Amino acid sequence: MKVALIHDFFTQIGGAEKVLQVFHELFPRAPVFTIVYDRDEVGNTFNHLDIRPSFIQKLPGGVKHYKWYLTLMPVAIEQFDLSLYDTVLSDSSAYSKGIVVRPETLHICYCHAPTRYLWNDTHKYTEELKQPRIIKSLLPLFLHNIRIWDYMAAKRVDRFIANSGAVAQRIKKYYNQESEVIYPPVEVNKYQISDKTDNYFLIVSRLRPYKRVDLAIEAFNALGFPLKIIGIGEEYKKLKKMAKKNIEFLGPLCDEEKKKYLSRCIAFIHPQEEDFGITAVEAMASGRPVIAYRRGGALETIKEGITGTFFEDQTPWSLVDIVRDFKPEKFDSQKIRQEVLKFDISLFKEKVKNFVENAYEEHKKKFEF
Repeated sequence: MKVALIHDFFTQIGGAEKVLQVFHELFPRAPVFTIVYDRDEVGNTFNHLDIRPSFIQKLPGGVKHYKWYLTLMPVAIEQFDLSLYDTVLSDSSAYSKGIVVRPETLHICYCHAPTRYLWNDTHKYTEELKQPRIIKSLLPLFLHNIRIWDYMAAKRVDRFIANSGAVAQRIKKYYNQESEVIYPPVEVNKYQISDKTDNYFLIVSRLRPYKRVDLAIEAFNALGFPLKIIGIGEEYKKLKKMAKKNIEFLGPLCDEEKKKYLSRCIAFIHPQEEDFGITAVEAMASGRPVIAYRRGGALETIKEGITGTFFEDQTPWSLVDIVRDFKPEKFDSQKIRQEVLKFDISLFKEKVKNFVENAYEEHKKKFEF
């Protein structure tokens, strides 16, 4: 079985990129097709992959300002020639599910989410976009056309895998397609329980608007409790200006440092709605409880009173109420870690490998005459 991998963009290292790395471990000879590849941003992480970017890579500003070419992205993904492959596995939260293949080629899409700014977050995306008024007024027209393409592109997929039950519901709602849930891989064995806990709460996140770190900062400004924030992003300056002295920004730490902070925090703060939420699971793999907004993938990874607790409204004051009365001694680190073993990378590999092989055998039978 000759396999190709498709990935939206190599412009950061996040959950989708970690999934792609595991796909490549399962299919090490598979080339990776993508819209753009920014080596400066991702470093040497993907040097061992045969990465084949689209024509947007060569356009003026195509790598650093690829969002300029939003309307060209459907064309870019459709122009990849995948006629030599038996199976194509796309790793998608945007465009990679839109590839065009022969009828005989099986296309499986591992879907992190139906494209957020086209569907469930479209109004928020337009509102928060930092662009001149004229561009913001025209954007809904462009998004409407891409939304039509996105819906049709989803119909080309033979089999969907959703990264959570929440995403499976959205795949059904927006694309009217069924999917099987396989949770993303977490390297649980890399995280260990510490024999001591320090006096701070912790956030590990890219500093982007939808991550709602601003909400947590407002809450901890009011509480005065110590909060440490690991990560970098477009909102760094704004958030740092908001924060009082009890809040410390640690920047983008290496994995070893991040693991140390995860294992010693009082609790991990998860103020955003995520499709799954890998970092929250990493905190639980370190034996620490999570305080999360009661929406999205957190409902599938966190057990109330066992691995963490929830705040109901996505407001600073709802979070304040929970953090102020939080009792970390009520949580057992060993039990917390035990609960997240089901998300280990080894199980992910096994499930994906079996899914792809079984789907391929079923697909082949359609073309046996």
